[in-house]
Amino acid sequence: MEVPCVRVALEDGEATRTTLADADLIDDRYEIAVEDGRLYIPVTDPETVRTVHDLDDGEIVSRAVAERDTQTTPADLLAFEPSYERLGEAALIDEDDSERARAIANAILESDLPVDTVLNKASKVKGETRVRDWELLAGETTEVVHREYGCEFALDLAAVYFSPRLATERHRVTEQVEAGERAFDMFAGVGPFVIPFAKRGAECVGVDINPEAIAYLRENARRNGVADRVTAVNGDVRDLADEYGGRADRLVMNLPHSADEFLESAVTIAGDDCVLHYYDIQHEDDPFGPGERAIRAAAEPEYVVDVETRHTVRSYAPHELNVCLDVRLER
Repeated sequence: MEVPCVRVALEDGEATRTTLADADLIDDRYEIAVEDGRLYIPVTDPETVRTVHDLDDGEIVSRAVAERDTQTTPADLLAFEPSYERLGEAALIDEDDSERARAIANAILESDLPVDTVLNKASKVKGETRVRDWELLAGETTEVVHREYGCEFALDLAAVYFSPRLATERHRVTEQVEAGERAFDMFAGVGPFVIPFAKRGAECVGVDINPEAIAYLRENARRNGVADRVTAVNGDVRDLADEYGGRADRLVMNLPHSADEFLESAVTIAGDDCVLHYYDIQHEDDPFGPGERAIRAAAEPEYVVDVETRHTVRSYAPHELNVCLDVRLER
């Protein structure tokens, strides 16, 4: 069967394979092939590969490759299809029934998934640091190392907030960043926006009220070789806004339940020409209106407000959407 493949010279094969694997773009249903001194790596989404790696059409080809031998999945070992998320070498589940949770954990460990830790959600996200409790069903720690679009993030799920489901959205925003920009993340966490921004050449400030998150942000800046372009600050961004007044060319506000409470600080931090990425959760009948009205109320008439993109990130709950407004503020 012919499938899309990245074609690369053998000497560049391992580096390319690692990059594609980090971005979760390799199609594991098929074998990697070698022919005439070139490697053919099957990929799931050639358009995303082109975007991420700036490849010419000739470097992505359609080619017949062998299917992999079937691997054992958790569903093969259970009488149902379990729901779980992967984060590094950990699997995350959300089960109230302890026996069912234990059965799923055992099946995950016995499957061919490259997983050695299984964590069950034991509470909702809570508090101003947005962390949750976890039940450790397998493994020794709640700390993981997650890879996303060529970046590596160490984090402790019991101490910081992190959502792997937002990887595509973070990449969408990162693609807009240009070298030399001054970027500011008001709720930076362990750096899932800050680190890739810095890798594209931006000078970044990341603020978070959680000291554990800031410690990981600093570590992740070192891990990814961008420590010289990242300033990590522990504190409430409302208390720091004046210190960074007029600084930002790009602002990220990913606190969708209450970002509107921080818009006054955002306007203070914004430079003369600033792109604001404002995240919100609203009813599907009017998902963008409340955020746009709040931004205009905070920024006008000091700034001309131009909504460049109204983007739906995902469905959050029945009849509720997680959305992003990309807004240009021009003084």
